[in-house]
Amino acid sequence: MNAQTSTHKALDFPVRVLVTKIGLDGHDRGSRIVAAYLRDAGMEVIYTPPWQEVEAVATLALQEDVDVIGLSSLATDHLIVPDLMERLREVGMGHVKVVVGGIVPESEHGLLAEAGVSRIFQPGARRDDIVDCVSQLAAQARFDADDLAEV
Repeated sequence: MNAQTSTHKALDFPVRVLVTKIGLDGHDRGSRIVAAYLRDAGMEVIYTPPWQEVEAVATLALQEDVDVIGLSSLATDHLIVPDLMERLREVGMGHVKVVVGGIVPESEHGLLAEAGVSRIFQPGARRDDIVDCVSQLAAQARFDADDLAEV
C-alpha cells in the first residue's frame, strides 16, 4: 500500500478520539474544551469524566476502536501514562497514538516520549495545532493498524 492510498483510506471515516483523565486529578475544564475543538473539527469524540483507571481507558479504547487518546494532566497523573501505554500494547492497541495535554514539567517529557507518547501540549496550545496534530496522528495510527493486520 502506498502512502497516497493509506492517507486516502485513513480519511474514509471520521477520526475517533478518546479524551480522558487518568488518576486522581479532577480538573477537567481543559479536556472539555479540547474535546469540543475536536468535535467541531468533525472528529468523533468519546469523552469520559475524570478519575479513570488505566485498565478502563485501555478497555474503552479497544471497544470504541479509537485512533488517538488525548489525556489531560494538571497534577502528576502523566506519570502513570507509561502504564497506559504498556496496557494498550497488551490489548493489541499499540498502534493507537497518545497525546498528553496540560502541565507536564520539561524534565518529564523524556519519560513520556520513551513510553511512546506522540505529543505533549502545554497550556496555551493553539486550537489549530491540536486539531492538525490529532488528524495527522490518526492517519498514522490507521496506517500502523493496517500494517499490523497484514503481518
